[in-house]
Amino acid sequence: MLDFTFHSPTEFVFGKDTENRCGELVKKHGGSKALILYGGGSVIRSGLLERVKKSLDEAGVAHIEAGGIQPNPRASLAADLVNLAVSENIDFVIGCGGGSVLDTAKAVAIGAKHPDVPLWDFYSYKVPADTALPTGTVMTFPATGSEGSNSSVLNFEEQGLKRGLNTQVNRPVFAILNPELTYTLPPFQTACGIVDMMSHIMERYFTTTDSSKTTLTDRLAEGTLRSIIEAGRRWLDEPDDYDNRATLMWASTIAHNNSLGLGRTQDWSCHALEHELSYMYDVAHGAGLAVVTIAWMRYVAPRKPEKLAQFACRIMDVQPIFDDPLAVANEGIKRLAAFFKEIGMPLTFEELGCRREDIPTLAKTVKRLPSGKVGNYVPLDEEDIINIYELSCK
Repeated sequence: MLDFTFHSPTEFVFGKDTENRCGELVKKHGGSKALILYGGGSVIRSGLLERVKKSLDEAGVAHIEAGGIQPNPRASLAADLVNLAVSENIDFVIGCGGGSVLDTAKAVAIGAKHPDVPLWDFYSYKVPADTALPTGTVMTFPATGSEGSNSSVLNFEEQGLKRGLNTQVNRPVFAILNPELTYTLPPFQTACGIVDMMSHIMERYFTTTDSSKTTLTDRLAEGTLRSIIEAGRRWLDEPDDYDNRATLMWASTIAHNNSLGLGRTQDWSCHALEHELSYMYDVAHGAGLAVVTIAWMRYVAPRKPEKLAQFACRIMDVQPIFDDPLAVANEGIKRLAAFFKEIGMPLTFEELGCRREDIPTLAKTVKRLPSGKVGNYVPLDEEDIINIYELSCK
């Protein structure tokens, strides 16, 4: 196991009606005037926004609100919200919604402490993001795990890029998780969330670190993945089962707070490749990940089948063939693709609405490591990236 430092300071408040504690928690963590951010009208129609505002009023916390945050959130809106936060002397930011709302809230929290620095300078790592306003969240969409992670992702229209920022100040001081708030999610969005949380685990699971030295982390990751798959199948039959929704909501948090990636190298190829799709075509992140993940697995399996074979046996219940790990790996990929299809996810560029002729452009803008490669499990060059996108078309 590799050396690591792990610090997860977020206070998680899980259960029914917990959104009514929002004001109490903001006040506990030092907030006196909050900016509430949200996306579309669902938080209004459901009454969630009013319940959050009432809890702030009861706690004596002043507040203003701003909506309109889109999936694949725009940096231009985040910059406008930074200006709003500064002009209104905001000292706390609340993301009320899904991952895009919280990603924007994190950006606003950093920008409000550095109003003269463009957000791009933080997300391109030109300027360190070392301080931010405190953020809290009331999550309505189990998917991104942003409620427990150090990451935020924005679409930068001026640069034509989708980029993420990982910094410890991105971690919310509290996260309210009420599984009942996920009941009204459309089936497609729930399925996208399932793929996203699975991908967060798989990006950490496929590692160059010797599996014999990371047994504990492997088993934790495998158990969480199996639980997500089981809950995903039950959700198809019982969409309003509280305990099943609770499993998915907490799995989303565990998948991306990095507890399943400690002591090992991590990959992140699939996220890098998918970000180009969700930027260019505005596709749902989880749907894009379903397509890219299967193509990536099919491409790297012949080069490095052993860990994929372990995944196949331990998670997809494939019988081991000790002298043919590639055959085992390929059967596991086939079963994972079938699960994605079962829950309503696309598997090809065509289903996503992506165009084959754009592949050279997509490949050029994929975010590279300092080495110039993408990912670690099998480091990818531009030709590899093109080949994976080509596989996504089949």
